[in-house]
Amino acid sequence: MKTIIRATDVVTRFGENLVHDRVSLSVREGEIYGLLGGSGSGKSTLLREMIMLQMPQSGKIEVLGYDLHTLEREQAAWLRRQWGVLFQAGALYSSLTVAENVGITLKEYTKLSPVVIEEIVRMKINMVGLPQHAAELYPAQLSGGMVKRASLARALAMEPRLLFLDEPTSGLDPIGAEAFDKLIMALREMLNLTVVMVTHDLDSIWTIVDRLAVLGEKKVIAEGNLQQVMEEPHPIIQKFFFGERGRLRSRNGK
Repeated sequence: MKTIIRATDVVTRFGENLVHDRVSLSVREGEIYGLLGGSGSGKSTLLREMIMLQMPQSGKIEVLGYDLHTLEREQAAWLRRQWGVLFQAGALYSSLTVAENVGITLKEYTKLSPVVIEEIVRMKINMVGLPQHAAELYPAQLSGGMVKRASLARALAMEPRLLFLDEPTSGLDPIGAEAFDKLIMALREMLNLTVVMVTHDLDSIWTIVDRLAVLGEKKVIAEGNLQQVMEEPHPIIQKFFFGERGRLRSRNGK
């Protein structure tokens, strides 16, 4: 299977604080890949580096065959159109309706007519399971689950090859989280997406993630499928997967 994202010896610092110390991992085309780790382990930071919101101090990150450190402006602009991003809190523009939020990248980056953009927006809103009347609502009028779905519709507006999710089920009740996981799986199949998700949700890890990397002690301490990672004797792995909550989820998953 083709590698679509590769991080090699990534070092990240914020002043004196070392976040990543030679972090390396790879994401394969078509998989749902999880980034796990405790608070402060650098999961979201690594995701932001993958989407060029910040740059590591050293090392290399390659996405779709491009080295993010050596991109020309036109290449960077093209690459950004190849992915969609769902931020943890949704990051919807509060002064815009759902439809306006979903259509904003289409208006900015394409020459499509307003009629065509409206049709695409309606299609995306339907694709993520929102009722059509939600198109005219503002973010403040949405439930937490609806905010997630509206943000996902916006992330999918440009028909991306890659989808980046930062804690996509945080703040959702168990029923809503399960429904969102199923939606991600369905969209992956429907749109041939590669998905990278930062998560600590044990249910998501057990049910939808194909491979994962666990960050700890400023490094990747394990990478592989769930079984491979759980066989790693590192204390962080043992605590995460074999603590009380992990044991409960493991029993329920059998």
